Amino acid sequence: MPDRPRYMISVAAELVGMHPQTLRMYENRGLVQPARTPGGTRLYSDRNLERLRLIQQLTTELGLNLAGVEHVLRLEDEMRRLQTQMERLEQELRGQIADVHKTYRREVVVYHAPRGPNGELRWTSTS
Repeated sequence: MPDRPRYMISVAAELVGMHPQTLRMYENRGLVQPARTPGGTRLYSDRNLERLRLIQQLTTELGLNLAGVEHVLRLEDEMRRLQTQMERLEQELRGQIADVHKTYRREVVVYHAPRGPNGELRWTSTS
């Protein structure tokens, strides 16, 4: 259950090797959205930690600034959304194809060519 909130900010920060203030800043920029307890405590999920690690990789290994990170994350989110939509449409299409197959199986009439008394095919001439 990668979306289940489970880590307080201090634990999450330690797990990803960042300062808790960095996590707060990323939340303020909209890069990560931890859940909140009724008392307001931030709770990070495994998916949040994956995203924080990606942010760290984009900034340290690729040298992106936060504006670039925002753009990359927005594109990844859009790609994930479109992939989910595409999978849903594929399932719908498969269902529709199955329905069509059921329909034409009922409607298909097998044609038997005329045969002679010995079982040979009869050919008729149109000339």
